[in-house]
Amino acid sequence: MNESTTVGAPWALLVECARSNPGIDRLNEMLRGLVDWPVLLELAEKHSVFGLATSRFRDCGEGAVPAEIFEKLRDRYRAQTLFTLRLTAEMLRLFDRFTASGVEALVTKGPALSARCYGDPGLRQYGDLDLLVRDKDILRSTELMMSLGYEPRVPLTAIQARKIPGEYVFRQLSTKLLVEFHTELTFRYHPRPLPVEKLFERQVRVKIDAHDVPALSLEDELILISIHGAKHFWEQLSYIADVAAFVSRQDLDWARVRSSAEEVGGERMLNVGLRLAADVLGAPLPENVAALVRSDRSAGFLVGQILRWLPAAGPVPPGIFARAMFRMRMRGGVFSGPAYLFRLSFSPTEEDWIEGPRNKRHWFLDALGRPFRLARKYGKDGKS
Repeated sequence: MNESTTVGAPWALLVECARSNPGIDRLNEMLRGLVDWPVLLELAEKHSVFGLATSRFRDCGEGAVPAEIFEKLRDRYRAQTLFTLRLTAEMLRLFDRFTASGVEALVTKGPALSARCYGDPGLRQYGDLDLLVRDKDILRSTELMMSLGYEPRVPLTAIQARKIPGEYVFRQLSTKLLVEFHTELTFRYHPRPLPVEKLFERQVRVKIDAHDVPALSLEDELILISIHGAKHFWEQLSYIADVAAFVSRQDLDWARVRSSAEEVGGERMLNVGLRLAADVLGAPLPENVAALVRSDRSAGFLVGQILRWLPAAGPVPPGIFARAMFRMRMRGGVFSGPAYLFRLSFSPTEEDWIEGPRNKRHWFLDALGRPFRLARKYGKDGKS
């Protein structure tokens, strides 16, 4: 799958599946051609759109897909659905316990985003549950998770030492389910500090399996998934499909979307996400929004870069210099771009705690080692 010609036809078919309103006649026509099914299934897995592809092929009717291929799709989709049901049930249990303990949390991405984008908590692929809590509550949250049978990747001693990881990951020992907690301090890829109190004030309820779950507002969720896509260089089709489905299905207050983006300095990241959704998957944008997005020439340049590596789904990501330039352009500004890159380069996570998370070494020493680790990780061949 190193040559673009190898993934060309399967990629085009996968893109059609990822559209918010795919043309079933168009899909059937494409399926009547010669389809390289092993390549397509591999791409669907790497791009995390297996559920979407299965749903679209099912809509095409019996016989559109070879029986043995559809059986593989169906088995994979069934496993994903069962996992989603387990994770959703666990999410509801966690919210009950946290509410009883007086700790506020909001769900982001995961089943809530899947319900908002696709009307089905199980249609979007994800491997864990993401929750947002206030930094002041993370110690109490960790204690609660431990009492519920979870093992923290970040121990209490590291939290007490005020070390800030990339996220607070918890694994349930009995089922191996993963839950990630985020605070205003772990959202490093937001150019400006996350206004966590405003996010809680603007929270809404998302109905999942007849339960109302506290979640980010529509506008705040759109900004978050746009910044999340930028963090990962938009190297998976699923990131773009989420944005496309979100803007297609939800009644957004676009003035609030823009103000929320400005609040965290994510205007260009939003523009890139919206342009990818429109250009790759045909997502409809209001005329004034589309005009504003297309007026951002730097966003257009970044979209061109992304489209060059997107079909390969990560095996050939940008090297360290290209990554650095991408980060600066994504932030924008003569001074703000380099400042953003500098902050990301010297903001240590648990991977930079060289002597282990229990040590009392000052964060400044961890920060000094971070650029060298990043150079080792991305410098040789650009592969993570």
